[in-house]
Amino acid sequence: MSTLSRRNFIMAAGAVAASAASPLAGLRSALAAVKVGPSDALLVIDVQNCFIPGGTLPVPRGEEVVPIINDLAGKFSCVVMTQDWHPAGHISFASTHGKEPFSMIDMPYGKQVMWPDHCVQSTDDAKLHADLDLTKANLILRKGFNPKVDGYSAFYDNDKKTATGLAAYLKARGIKRVFVCGLATDFCVMWSSVDARKDGFQVVVLEDASRGIDVRGSMEAGWKEMEKAGVLRAMSTDLQFG
Repeated sequence: MSTLSRRNFIMAAGAVAASAASPLAGLRSALAAVKVGPSDALLVIDVQNCFIPGGTLPVPRGEEVVPIINDLAGKFSCVVMTQDWHPAGHISFASTHGKEPFSMIDMPYGKQVMWPDHCVQSTDDAKLHADLDLTKANLILRKGFNPKVDGYSAFYDNDKKTATGLAAYLKARGIKRVFVCGLATDFCVMWSSVDARKDGFQVVVLEDASRGIDVRGSMEAGWKEMEKAGVLRAMSTDLQFG
């Protein structure tokens, strides 16, 4: 599959997802006018060139989250940003196995989507978006660098055993609740949110500061998984500061 056709596949899937009404939209109403304080953190997932239109694995309208996140980041006392950081020949790459992109294979740690080569270390594709305000980040955490295990979550590799250390960092800072946003809603945002719940944090996903891919129904499945874990939803405009 060519790079262009890969992009068209993802952008077409995302456009369908963006136009569909969410079956779980009612969850958001419980979080109207939520007050943000010093025990809250903003977790910004993978706002990288790779996931912006023009990158190797573009999320439709991914660039739209950048100004929203920049505005939010200046209002939180703790801001963590993550960066997908794969070595060449990573186990999640379709090219590593001679497979078609977006097919599935079984790995020792579970099912693995075969992704196009993306976020390869030290490439422009892996850089955080140039317009993202990095001066507000207290910590930039790289993930997915283990060549033998994929890493969607900001908290654990996909083996669900290897911790990134983020939970310990947040707890040391007295953080009890994380507001999660970024790219993509149905993969790294979802996995990070569910793992944050497992580590004892309250979790809110900011819908307008996130965008999804929706590969084979992954958007709806991701929201259902987050709901099951007790993850809540809000818009950035629902938050009150000060």
